[in-house]
Amino acid sequence: MNRRAFIAALGGVAAWPLVVDAQQPDRVRRLGALMPWPATDPIAQASMLAFAQSLEHIGSVEGKNIAIEWRFAANDPILFKTYTAELVNLSPNAIFASTPPALEALRQQTRTIPIVFVLVPDPVGQGLVRSLARPGGNITGFGVVDAPIMGKWLQLLKEVAPKVTRVGIIFNPDTAPYSPLFTREIEAAASSFGTTVRLFRVHDDAVIEEAIAAQAREPRGGLICLPDSFSVTHAGAIVAAATRHGLPLIGLPPLVRAGGLMSYFFDPIDAHAQAASYIDRILRGASPADLPVQQPTKFSLIINLKTAKALGLTVPPSMLDLADEVIE
Repeated sequence: MNRRAFIAALGGVAAWPLVVDAQQPDRVRRLGALMPWPATDPIAQASMLAFAQSLEHIGSVEGKNIAIEWRFAANDPILFKTYTAELVNLSPNAIFASTPPALEALRQQTRTIPIVFVLVPDPVGQGLVRSLARPGGNITGFGVVDAPIMGKWLQLLKEVAPKVTRVGIIFNPDTAPYSPLFTREIEAAASSFGTTVRLFRVHDDAVIEEAIAAQAREPRGGLICLPDSFSVTHAGAIVAAATRHGLPLIGLPPLVRAGGLMSYFFDPIDAHAQAASYIDRILRGASPADLPVQQPTKFSLIINLKTAKALGLTVPPSMLDLADEVIE
């Protein structure tokens, strides 16, 4: 199926989940999938497309030998619990979990159904698996980044905005339960870069505006937006407030493409495609306990040169040379 046709098919996603017809043969396997975004979100649709195409490439074709029960929690804690219960009650052969809130909700409901996750930072540090090499239990998957990369984010922000001495960290503790690991890393690195750190816990657009306005009340401020599904869903509000108050912002790629200053991250859509390989192996009999957790190895630097100019910042030529994408 080509990309255009698949996206067109997603137009009817509200009518999902698909169910296995009673007349289909026993070889059809049922897969649950819990996503953090609304069903119509572009990130959700691109992730679904990548996952489904990768499954099809290795022989698991929707409607032929696999049926996927999709659920979209829209970053709503109640929906995460509701949809998790629904998926577990279906007794699928495996469940695909995108982002920490989805994984945590599923982990509380089942310790037996195999779960493959993506976009989950530091799974060992969070106590989700025993080790990267031998996860144990019913969970394995593809991590995001370890906490030390947050020190790199602070370094990059200072290289482009050297006058910044006050850094505000924006995050939603509900969708980023790993936030203490990341904020501690930034706080540990702050002194070496001559900065102080302030934490802003946000839950909606109104609080985002209040937090960024507070950070802008004093000069030499900057922003780090922790990587999580909430920041993607609320990218418009975060970037609009940062722009309105003239603060340089580093965060996930969608924020940079919406007008933030920069990002240093891996491709989250590709992670969904990679996860299909583990789903396939589990459906063929592999145990998640024996499948090592994979960590990203390729990161992309994205710089919004238009935003830098609007903020009166000069991006060093050396950074532009290293950038994988420059938005002008």
